Amino acid sequence: MFKKFTRKQLVYYTILAFCFITSVLFVNHNYSLYNRSIAEITAISIEEETPMTDRHGNEDLLVVQQIEAIVKNGIEKGQHVQLTNEYSYSGAFDQAYRVGHEVFIQLETTTRDVPTLTGTITDLKRDKHVVLIAWIFIFALLLIGRRSGFFAICSFVINVLILSFALDVYIKHSSINLLLICGVCILLFTCISLVFVSGFTDKTYAAIVATLLSTFLSLAITYVVISVTSGNGLRYEEMQFLTRPYELVFMGGLFIGSLGAIMDIAITMSSSIFALYDKNPTISLKALRSSGMAIGREIMGTITNILFFAYISGALPMLILSFKNATPLGFTFSMNLSLEIARALAGGIGIVLTIPIGVYTTLFFITRKKDRL
Repeated sequence: MFKKFTRKQLVYYTILAFCFITSVLFVNHNYSLYNRSIAEITAISIEEETPMTDRHGNEDLLVVQQIEAIVKNGIEKGQHVQLTNEYSYSGAFDQAYRVGHEVFIQLETTTRDVPTLTGTITDLKRDKHVVLIAWIFIFALLLIGRRSGFFAICSFVINVLILSFALDVYIKHSSINLLLICGVCILLFTCISLVFVSGFTDKTYAAIVATLLSTFLSLAITYVVISVTSGNGLRYEEMQFLTRPYELVFMGGLFIGSLGAIMDIAITMSSSIFALYDKNPTISLKALRSSGMAIGREIMGTITNILFFAYISGALPMLILSFKNATPLGFTFSMNLSLEIARALAGGIGIVLTIPIGVYTTLFFITRKKDRL
């Protein structure tokens, strides 16, 4: 027997299906919105394969593809174009293309006996794949989280818009301190994320207070340590192209980067302690405090490792490149991992601080709740 949907559910699923179909159709027919020329590959032939050796002595193979494609936008729309693509099997700086791929091209016209439209591939058009992955993410959230998943998506979209607006303000008004902008963003991110998911409850208020206190306290500790040590050991070479003070940019990244883990700990502590209290309202504050600290110690190591791996993963390509070139181990880690380790340590400080702060903040709101009863 099929489940009978209510009118509200039917409207909800209809809107969701409409959004999915509309977005898929849009990315499949949005060629006219691009300023760059786009072509769809219709045929590929391999012209030659040439053995080669890179500068490290590794054997590789250079492959030349002769590609036929149809231009999808611009004044050349509908015309056939001849493209050439060179790629190596390692794929470090290039890639192979397949029939059906849509690529950005730079057009040229050759005037031999018959004018021929030719071009060079500059990049792959990936918006279809991005939309597909985004919808998989959305469906997974809605399937597992349902109502909470829907509000999580809403808060995510709002937070992305807020961050984009904040960065735009900073770029246009360089006189505004970046840490001030990040502080306002963190306040908004925390309130929006937790209220959307958990609602206007004492549990949410406790998590918000614990998150903000832990985040600002961990940033203050990190700032003091960096100031006292004059930033010795931190290598800012990856920020050398910035036209803004790189220390402030780094601190702003610490500010926002540690927020996610701290917020996760705070809501976990708050939800767990409130669940214990709701199940047994006669439980003592001492028992709740002991249980909260035990829960915090259990999840502290896991969340800290997650934060560490998330930061370190971004440096893997440079680590592999450095080891491939026989760079000394100490120089490799100091050059490529100093900022990532600093971010992980700052986030770890915030995680550790959130446990006692989250416990005592939650106990404060539980005490207020008891007094109202």
